[in-house]
Amino acid sequence: MTDRIVLVLGDQVGARIPALDGTDPDGTRVLLAEVASEVGYAPHHAKKIALVFSAMRHCAERLRGDGWQVDYVRLDDAGNSGSLTGELERAVAAHGAREVRVTEPGEWRVREGLRTWGERADVDFAFVEDDRFLADRAFFANWAKNRKTLRMEYFYREMRRRHDLLMEDGAPAGGEWNYDADNRRKLPPPGKRPRISGPMQFTPDAITGEVLELVREHCADAFGDLEPFWFAVTPGDAKRAFAHFLEYSLPYFGDYQDAMAADEDFVFHSIISMYVNIGLLDPLECCRRAEEAWRDGNAPLNAVEGFVRQILGWREFVRGVYWLKMPDYAQENALAADRPLPDFYWSGETDMRCMREAIGATRRNAYAHHIQRLMVTGNFALLAGIRPAEVADWYLGVYADAFEWVELPNVAGMALFADGGVFASKPYAASGKYIDRMSDYCKGCRYDVKASSGEDACPFNYLYWDFVARNRETLAGNARMGMMYRNLDKQDPERVAAMRADAERARADLDAL
Repeated sequence: MTDRIVLVLGDQVGARIPALDGTDPDGTRVLLAEVASEVGYAPHHAKKIALVFSAMRHCAERLRGDGWQVDYVRLDDAGNSGSLTGELERAVAAHGAREVRVTEPGEWRVREGLRTWGERADVDFAFVEDDRFLADRAFFANWAKNRKTLRMEYFYREMRRRHDLLMEDGAPAGGEWNYDADNRRKLPPPGKRPRISGPMQFTPDAITGEVLELVREHCADAFGDLEPFWFAVTPGDAKRAFAHFLEYSLPYFGDYQDAMAADEDFVFHSIISMYVNIGLLDPLECCRRAEEAWRDGNAPLNAVEGFVRQILGWREFVRGVYWLKMPDYAQENALAADRPLPDFYWSGETDMRCMREAIGATRRNAYAHHIQRLMVTGNFALLAGIRPAEVADWYLGVYADAFEWVELPNVAGMALFADGGVFASKPYAASGKYIDRMSDYCKGCRYDVKASSGEDACPFNYLYWDFVARNRETLAGNARMGMMYRNLDKQDPERVAAMRADAERARADLDAL
């Protein structure tokens, strides 16, 4: 008889699993399950499904090697119930377990389903805190409780102090907390730019090969390109991938953090968020190793601070907001956006080159970096007034690093301002001028980034001014929007009318763009 079952979720497959801490392999059965409900709850990229399943299978093998008894349920196993709770029911019945433990799920949906099951099941059911995160939910709630607004910058400073990262004698290294202003260089053309090595890529082993075959057969309609599949699926390979980033890309990451280029899917980004988010890499260890690179003179401060800010600041901040505001947060739509998601978000078939490039990279890699997500695909959705729930569903599915706790605040709070400013001080709306400044996408585009109205005008231009005008009642009181409204009021009324007419036609049939 088994005393307890420990359920390990697909985003908890690292070298250390909190729910196993303090338990004895004798009398414990570890359960991992590939289930249809987790494949189908969002339109997942084929590479994302393969990443999670392969990492799960490798985790199971590692646990067996460490002496644990493991039940592993494959997606195509006969009798697979199709749900996590169904597999728990089967395991409890099969082993006569009296106790079930699970590391705190990252998504409200999963936690609520397991909590409900645990309340009715005839077992001692318990969640174990997921201390792989650097700020627990109670800490964030206490930090947030007396604040009128939630701003990442102030939370980030607190986290720097708490973990003593990039600090010198109680002050921020270099005298500044944030070097974002130094992270906005446009990537030079080929031949004039630093060498871009890209992420370390791995050849699938036999286990991953079986997963790829499973995905081809059972998830044939999944979004995106399954192959080539090159992700790390073990903690060891993820560490190798991170070491590769530290050596070859971190020195340039800061300068070109926001840059986009049509011939470069990755620029100098780390491509480790997927590994951190499923547990293959420890976030604090990554931050400390990046800090070490700076202290050893191998990377500039603006690069290391920018990297640390993304993990210690932004990642932890959005998780805190998610748990503070759920479940109502998923329904926010402060700007009353009502347009359906255009089909080209799935196909990439649009004359807007910036959108085509960002979506194309997403289809190929299950990845696009934060400026492509925020200022291209997210910015377009904001300007066009696309329904937040549909946009969130897309982001949740198509990126390998996307789980609802990180995706939803980034979409509802940052990209779409759907939460009305819970943590973003203004909408991140921009015309084509921003995209032209930070990329080479506008060269060769069918649309003219310098034109604001007419058949050949860049849609981002007229959609931007229509967005500003359309949302005046809601946004005019925002102090950071004041300049936009003053600029709008100075423009020739006929020019504004022409732009708004173009925007109205475009919003009526976004797939025609």
